[in-house]
Amino acid sequence: MRMSNSNFTGKLNLPGSPLTLTFATSAGSRMDANVGITVMKRYVIFAALVPLLGGFLLLLATTVMSGYWSHQPSLSEAGKLLAVFLKTLQYSYLFGLLPALMLGAVDDIVFHVKQVGPLARLLLVGAIAFAASELLYGSRGQDSGMLQFVLYGLVGFVPAAVSSGVVNSVATRPVAA
Repeated sequence: MRMSNSNFTGKLNLPGSPLTLTFATSAGSRMDANVGITVMKRYVIFAALVPLLGGFLLLLATTVMSGYWSHQPSLSEAGKLLAVFLKTLQYSYLFGLLPALMLGAVDDIVFHVKQVGPLARLLLVGAIAFAASELLYGSRGQDSGMLQFVLYGLVGFVPAAVSSGVVNSVATRPVAA
């Protein structure tokens, strides 16, 4: 291996294998380990929170839109809603994981734009999630109108905004060495 002021090159011979790995990096392209940890925290937070919150809000929105809660809800009806939520939670993660990671990628991209602050990033990621969930769920069923537009948009906005806020407060703290 040799090291100069501008790059790092080397060869790695694997014992018992005919393969030799050759690598070269420039000094300016090396990534700080803390940056990689922050990126991974971002995706884990989005993958954990977005399907959980989005699944609950989607169930709540469809419950409200169906007219099931056209009256004051009782404690037993709320218990039934919670039971259905717990039974369908696995499907929320199954179908919500990929959109959650895509929103995490959008948050990561906007994070690297220096002119965009944390609040603007939160609102931008939330607005993108609002539009995506409204396009996906808003045209479902026979109902249409402002209530449906807002409820199904909030299914995307709230989890994305909460996740972006949590990432801002947790993952961007400096890591102690």
